[in-house]
Amino acid sequence: MAELTLRKADQPQKGKTWPKPEGATRLREFHIYRYDPDSTDNPRIDTYFVDLDNCGPMILDALLYIKNNTDPTLTLRRSCREGICGSCSMNINGLNTLACTKGMDDSSGAIKIYPLPHMPVVKDLVPDLSNFYAQHRAIEPWLKTTSPTPEKEWTQSIENRAKLDGLYECILCACCSTSCPSYWWNGEKYLGPAALLQAYRWLIDSRDETTQERLDNLEDPFKLYRCHTIMNCAQVCPKGLNPAKAIAQIKKMVVERKVAA
Repeated sequence: MAELTLRKADQPQKGKTWPKPEGATRLREFHIYRYDPDSTDNPRIDTYFVDLDNCGPMILDALLYIKNNTDPTLTLRRSCREGICGSCSMNINGLNTLACTKGMDDSSGAIKIYPLPHMPVVKDLVPDLSNFYAQHRAIEPWLKTTSPTPEKEWTQSIENRAKLDGLYECILCACCSTSCPSYWWNGEKYLGPAALLQAYRWLIDSRDETTQERLDNLEDPFKLYRCHTIMNCAQVCPKGLNPAKAIAQIKKMVVERKVAA
């Protein structure tokens, strides 16, 4: 069996162990990935300690505690703190998730934090999501119509609106796509779970009038068919969505179109 390893220059090295907070009686240990693009050194894993009596319960609370009290150079993304914006997505103890909704009590022992896997790293816990956003833009995630614009709004029945449940809630955190082996190896060509979930959301929107055009855009050996239903995407989605099911529905629509032709 082939063994895949990082090249020597990319292998994280043991980093600095930062001092424990003075007077703290309840501590939690963190091992955090550090990478400085302005340095020629390998990435490293720094060890930090958080005073639980002076910190909130979530992983994001701990990261902000470290940044504010221990090491101001630690770099991460965050915004809403409520699992809405998707900014603080990262790999925590081997699972892609949101730092703001992941509790420290959900795991025992030292907590290991890395950036989202198989993505270029800008710095520390910040991945480069340029390609991810470009793929989302490529599926044209907006209403496309050919009929004259109505005076007020495009109406939709309650039943048709219900079909969008489980799709529109995606916050583009990239947890699903970066947990997908097919996306790891074909990220430049395969659109990935997040983009395809959004593509299906517009394919089944009763108000959209360009279904055939959208299917033409997706019917490609790499854009759609690299999905092998591994289901990592559904396992890690912090919103409880199922991108694999949406991808299967797109494949079904493509087949049904061919049969009907």
